Amino acid sequence: MVVGGGQGGLSTAYHLARLGFARERGFVVLDGDDGPGGAWRHRWPALTVGTTHRVHDLPGLPFPGRGEQSAAEAVPAYFAEYERRFDLPVHRPVRVTAVRRAGLGFVVETPDGDWSARAVVNATGTWTRPFVPRYPGQETFRGRQLHAADYRSAEEFAGGSVVVVGGGASAVQLLGEIGEVATTTWVTRRPPVWREGPFDEAAGRAAVARVAAAIREGRSPGSVVGTTGLVVTPWVRGARDRGLLERLPVFDRITPDGVVWDDGRSVRADAILWATGFRAAVGHLAPLRLRAPGGAIPLEGTRVVGETRLHLVGYGPSASTIGANRAGRAAAVELARQLLPDRAAA
Repeated sequence: MVVGGGQGGLSTAYHLARLGFARERGFVVLDGDDGPGGAWRHRWPALTVGTTHRVHDLPGLPFPGRGEQSAAEAVPAYFAEYERRFDLPVHRPVRVTAVRRAGLGFVVETPDGDWSARAVVNATGTWTRPFVPRYPGQETFRGRQLHAADYRSAEEFAGGSVVVVGGGASAVQLLGEIGEVATTTWVTRRPPVWREGPFDEAAGRAAVARVAAAIREGRSPGSVVGTTGLVVTPWVRGARDRGLLERLPVFDRITPDGVVWDDGRSVRADAILWATGFRAAVGHLAPLRLRAPGGAIPLEGTRVVGETRLHLVGYGPSASTIGANRAGRAAAVELARQLLPDRAAA
């Protein structure tokens, strides 16, 4: 059973099929969305393929998207073609509510009925769990508060004053857009670390190794940007040159009309946009009691420590498009060795 039909889930399904698991009888993919595309189908319309972090090819089919295309249209269309091309058994919309142990395998519970599985690969990502921190006075704010997951267009804020909270790539992208039509203030907990030049394979491997070590020990890996830094693309350089990426430390409290600092500084705001990231969408795994005292689910590769038939793809060190690709293959190979030893050996 593969739970989730995004990048990691489709990569896993592709490799399961190639390794000899029969479609439908041998494996299925349960996806909670109404159509293909995973989190990409919910991105804001102005986000183009060219301004995203790179959309990596799924195995076996190059991504044909062009830089000027809307990512929310191009990537779901690509995923839909991928499912069709490789005849992947994706069932949707099917929302998994709980996974429980049952003998040597699992019972996967959904509102439409339960499934039995010898093994589970969880690939649910983070998009359905936006994170908003709490600050004193937050409930008194008279303006609009929204998470980056709910953002659609800069025009919604035209002529206003917007406080953007968060130090990640999404915050930078949104500041660049909103700053064209509104007054923006950027606040982060820590000063941004800008990475000049390309983010090469060596830097990528080092970042993944740091996250993997944290997950293996049951510690939270923190944010991706905390590990990699913010890459300075030409688009980012332009936003910096326009003065849109001048950062302030995070405020101390929220008032009905804006935000204030204990040193007496204040900013009036019509809206607060929380670009504060996401948490892993693994609530349905809670019955398995997998978390370590540090808060994370410990992994060896993609396999949950202590669970021979439970894998997490797109979690921790594989929480990127290319990482989810590789993790999907790794999980499928390990499960084939366990469950299809004759076929895997061939």
